[in-house]
Amino acid sequence: MRDNTLNILIGGSAGQGLVTLGQLLAKSLVRGGYSIFVTQNYLSRIRGGHNTFAVRAGIEKMIAPRERVDLLVALDSDTVTLHQRDLSSDGLIVLDDDLDIDIDSDLLLKVPFKELAQDRFSNIVALGVAGSLAGLSEDLMAGALEDFLGKKNASLAVENRLALSAAINWSAEHSKPGLKLPTTSNTSRRLMMNGNEAIALGALSAGAMFCAFYPMTPATSINLNLASHAKQMGLIVEQAEDEIAAINMAIGASFAGAPSMVATSGGGFALMVEGVSLAAMTETPLVVVVAQRPGPATGLPTRTEQADLEFVLHAGHGEFPRAVFAPGTVEECFHLTRKAFELAERYQGPIFLLTDQFLADSYRSVIPFDVENLPPLAGCTGTAGMSTYDRYAITESGISPRLLPGMTEHLVVADSDEHTEGGHITEDLTLRRKMVEKRLRKEKGIQAEVIPPVMEGDAGPDQLFVSWGSSEGAVVEAASRLRSEGKRIASLHFSQVWPLIPDQFLAYLEDARQVISVESNANGQLARLIRRETGFEIKKKVLRYDGLPITPESILRELNR
Repeated sequence: MRDNTLNILIGGSAGQGLVTLGQLLAKSLVRGGYSIFVTQNYLSRIRGGHNTFAVRAGIEKMIAPRERVDLLVALDSDTVTLHQRDLSSDGLIVLDDDLDIDIDSDLLLKVPFKELAQDRFSNIVALGVAGSLAGLSEDLMAGALEDFLGKKNASLAVENRLALSAAINWSAEHSKPGLKLPTTSNTSRRLMMNGNEAIALGALSAGAMFCAFYPMTPATSINLNLASHAKQMGLIVEQAEDEIAAINMAIGASFAGAPSMVATSGGGFALMVEGVSLAAMTETPLVVVVAQRPGPATGLPTRTEQADLEFVLHAGHGEFPRAVFAPGTVEECFHLTRKAFELAERYQGPIFLLTDQFLADSYRSVIPFDVENLPPLAGCTGTAGMSTYDRYAITESGISPRLLPGMTEHLVVADSDEHTEGGHITEDLTLRRKMVEKRLRKEKGIQAEVIPPVMEGDAGPDQLFVSWGSSEGAVVEAASRLRSEGKRIASLHFSQVWPLIPDQFLAYLEDARQVISVESNANGQLARLIRRETGFEIKKKVLRYDGLPITPESILRELNR
């Protein structure tokens, strides 16, 4: 732990309880005052296969995963076979003493799982051992365990607590030095939250009232999180028969005045595309969350990628304004979801948020959001006192007055065909031109609210890393490591990938000796978009598209290559 962090990798088969173990360990670390960064890798199956849950913890803010493993908790022999090569020089492997592993005994801590508790509590035994090695107190782990189990089954809670205590007592006699985290006095309250939970919370804070979906990994937990708060928050969450129905239901709900969203992944979004154009033509607010995973088709449904930028950017037939956000942190998942709702309501159309499996399932320690002081979102425009009303009145801003059907004395008309200012179908070609221009004028307002990319590091650097979305932390850490070697390095990160405003970033690109695009796709989609919009070609690219997340190590390996 030369950098005062501890990287714990838990490995096993689906069904062995490694996610429960990982979540309990991560929550205990957060409550102990440590910052965490969780990375989950799992196969597309209910039982079996090799899955991992990695927790990187430390006193300083953790912003990226790490490949080197300090503590390998092996729930099966495959975990040792697959990951022992990642073990650090002073690392340790924890495993059941029943497993016959041909490896240097100095690297092993064999635990008598069956002596300490019944098989069904083996993950709790592993929690006690791993937590003790990291320096966590029994009270911290017991508190996390009690909160996880609740109070519905008192006898089960007692058995779990006994298993935890037995493991901790055993560890006190067999513990190996060198793995304990530095002590911390950080007592500030923090939440353990992943990207999808933050997106759901951001939607709730924005006043979302309707969400329709068809289950599709890795977006499903956004919808399930919303459903768990639906009754308390006055929200309706509807599982539709397919994605086509889902987006059309959301458009209908929004037309009636309920701020609405859909959340899906690439294949599901492909079915929604016609609905995207419907929202644009009818000028109906809608937030669309696309949680990316590797394609084409089903691809790798439980892995990660950033390959849908160009798809989302051009989705929908015809021309209409849009904005595309790409959060890089859990905090940005919250704030940019809220921003998406703001823009959808203000500019009356579809707004997109791009996340991915890596960010969706990545737990971080987060300072609680100040939801009490968030400003309210602007709703419908227009007043009931208007003497006449045209839903699609041609205005200088392109934004027309919007009233809700049935809520005033005015008739509200909408149509998917080209229409008059009053909303009735028309084939007047002169009016058609004016309506296209009216809708496109909203682009100016959207452009005025674009979030500029964030520049960190040295001015006029020898190397400038350009990234977007979930790769932010890995890029910033890789740049920091290179700067520590005396190199002039900077990073430029985009959390909004459309519209692009060249005045916000082109000078940074031109001042760098070499610009390097870091993306989780095979073509460098943001680099291509930047060239299209500015003429600046990013020639050097660090691209990852094997389904695994970008790490600082993977960036540095590719540069050395």
